Amino acid sequence: MSPSGRPKGENTAQKGSAAGFLPWQQDLARTWLAGRERFAHAWLVHGVAGIGKLEFAAAAAASLLCESPRGHLACGQCPACAWVASGNHPDLRRIRPEAIALQEGAEAAEGAEESEPASGAAAKRAPSKEIRIDQIRALESWFNTATHRGGWRVALLYPAQALNIISANALLKVLEEPPPHTVFLLVADAPDRLLPTLVSRCRRLPLPAPGAAESLQWLQEQGVGSAADWLAAAGGAPLAALRLAQGGEQACPEWLSQLVGPLAKGQAPDIGALSEGLEKLAPPEWIDALQRLYADLMLAGVGVPVRYFPSLAKPVGQAAARANAVRLAEGARWLTQQRRLASHPLNAKLFAHATLQRVVLSCQG
Repeated sequence: MSPSGRPKGENTAQKGSAAGFLPWQQDLARTWLAGRERFAHAWLVHGVAGIGKLEFAAAAAASLLCESPRGHLACGQCPACAWVASGNHPDLRRIRPEAIALQEGAEAAEGAEESEPASGAAAKRAPSKEIRIDQIRALESWFNTATHRGGWRVALLYPAQALNIISANALLKVLEEPPPHTVFLLVADAPDRLLPTLVSRCRRLPLPAPGAAESLQWLQEQGVGSAADWLAAAGGAPLAALRLAQGGEQACPEWLSQLVGPLAKGQAPDIGALSEGLEKLAPPEWIDALQRLYADLMLAGVGVPVRYFPSLAKPVGQAAARANAVRLAEGARWLTQQRRLASHPLNAKLFAHATLQRVVLSCQG
């Protein structure tokens, strides 16, 4: 499987290779799938963002549906694997927000078209970023139908944190009395952001992040130049690094260098010019970069090597030496609050200007 760049980390399931496990996932997958005859009815696949959790869950679904598995993994050649690869297997359902389904090329989130007529109001509304209760209810008829090939039925739900309280409770009722021959695979970055009672109904499957050497080798195989810099910028998450590399020209944005350089010398950056440049970028993109910068500043402040932007190690260290640790921590917390506003319809330039102004103030001694 060849992962592609996409927004928000892991919100796109690939439909190419049926086997599909990434290199660092294969051993764990074989061990886990070896017990498929005694499988729990619901699994929560979780781990840090950008390591391939959705790719793992999609490949697991293919392996569970495969009619001739090899070493417990999908063979990629049987009719079931062909249906999975084309996105047409009748015993596989993907439950995800409509906005993500559209990004994946689908016309609508599975089940939504069955439960909501294409009225004028529905056609004009923005695609939902949540998994709605009607998507869960639309599964009932599927549960009451015999499996197409007499094997498993797999429901792949992602990201699980997109469940709102109503749809989460609807899913909880399903898991309390699970339909026969059905496996739910829920994918999430952080289980603590989910309904606790829902988590309690699932077996947890934590996915570890791959080592640096394995990640670098994989990135180089994907044609990523300066792989080490991109991997550092992504915090060691290879799929996130690939996404960044496909969407940017360099691992450390030029505007970030223009921000840190003056701070390292005790000078004030040109916030006006910087905010004009950031106005052209999506706010989540530059806020995420600032959050990584804050992490580096705080690491440098206690004498630890920077994690995200090694090319800025020297000016970051100088800026951290001039800054007050308490004000840095307060600035980082404030920036986290601004991240929640990043998708709101704000004046982009004013938002960037106000944010940069606060960043500069927090970095002054």
